[in-house]
Amino acid sequence: MKDLVLLDSMKSISNQKIFTHSLLSWNKNSNQRQMPWKGIADPYKIWLSEIMLQQTRVEQGTAYYNRFIEKFPTVDKLALANDDEVFKMWEGLGYYSRCKNLMATAKIIAFDYKGIFPDNYNGILKLKGIGPYTAAAIASFAFKLPYAVVDGNVTRVISRFFAVEKSIDTNAGKKYFAELAQSLLYTEDPATYNQAIMDFGATVCKPRQPLCNICLLQNNCGAYAKDLTKVLPLKEKKLLKRNRYFYYIIVEQQGKIFVRKRTEKDIWQNLWEFILIEIDEKLPAEAFVKTKAFKDLFIGFNISIKTSVFYKQQLTHQTILGLFLYVTTDATYKNENFTALKKAEIKTLAFPRFITGFLEKQEELQILKG
Repeated sequence: MKDLVLLDSMKSISNQKIFTHSLLSWNKNSNQRQMPWKGIADPYKIWLSEIMLQQTRVEQGTAYYNRFIEKFPTVDKLALANDDEVFKMWEGLGYYSRCKNLMATAKIIAFDYKGIFPDNYNGILKLKGIGPYTAAAIASFAFKLPYAVVDGNVTRVISRFFAVEKSIDTNAGKKYFAELAQSLLYTEDPATYNQAIMDFGATVCKPRQPLCNICLLQNNCGAYAKDLTKVLPLKEKKLLKRNRYFYYIIVEQQGKIFVRKRTEKDIWQNLWEFILIEIDEKLPAEAFVKTKAFKDLFIGFNISIKTSVFYKQQLTHQTILGLFLYVTTDATYKNENFTALKKAEIKTLAFPRFITGFLEKQEELQILKG
C-alpha cells in the first residue's frame, strides 16, 4: 500500500512538471493572443485592465481600456477626474460597483500613497475592490512576485488536466484550487506563467468546444482520458434568477427631460434614469397606461404618449424587461423626485445599458435631438 501511495505521489509530481513546462512551451511557440496590457509592468494599467475584465469579455473590455488610458493615462489623472465623467466613460460596461471602487482606490493611491502602488501582495489586497485574483495579477505582472492567479480560465484548465472532481464554487473547492494553482506556479517567471495559463484557458481549453485535437496537454489530460471534458469543472450551486419589469416614462417639457440619479443600493447605483415605475408583471403599453401608478403621475394633465417595443437586459442574477413611454404635455409638469435637464446636458450623463440601448434605437422618437 505504501508503494502505491508513493507511486501516486511521484506520478502527481511528474504531471505537475509536465503541466507547467508544457504551458510555458505553448506560450513561447503558439500563443498568439494579443491584448494591449500584455507584457507591461505598470501596476496602474494592469489594475485598470483587470478591473475592467471582471465579468467582461476581452473584446469589449479592450475598447474601454484604450479609451480610459487615453483619457486618464495615470492614476493621478483618474483620481482628479469628476465622478460623473468617469461613469460616463464606463457607460455600457456594466457592473458599475467596479467603477465606483476604481475611483475610490485611485484617490487612495494618488492622495494617500503619493501615486505609488503598494509593491507587495497584502498591501495590494487591502485596496478597495481588489480581491485575491486581482492582487495576484498585479503582484505577479507588475512586481514579479510568486502569486498564482486563479480565475475561471485557470480553474477550468487545472480541473480538466488533473481530473479534479471538486466543485469550484464551494469554499472547500476554492481553497483546493487556489492551493493547487500555487503549487503549479513557475516561480522563476510568475508573470509569464500566469499569462500563459489564462491565455490557454481562453483560446484552447475553452468552456465549450475545447480544442482537444490540437492541445499539447491531451496525452496527459485526465478529463480527456476519462471523457470528462464536457463535465469539468464541476459546479454545485445553481444561479437563481428573477424577472423585473421596468417602465420608463420620458417626460419632455420646454426642451427639458426629467431624470434622476439612482442612489439606492440596487442595480445601476450612481447611474441616471428617466421616471421609473417598476411593477410585478409584464403588461403591454395599453394596459400599463391604465394602471393607477401611471395615472397618478399625470392627474389633471392632458398628455400625448408614444411607446417603444419591449427591451430586455440579462444581468447575472436577474432579467430586466420593460418599455419606454415618451410623454409630452402643454401643462406645467413638476416632479419633486426628478430634475428637468436640457437635452444637451442629458447626453453627458451615464445611463444603464438598458436605457442606452433604447436611446441608440429611438430615431423615430427623436428624444435627444435638437
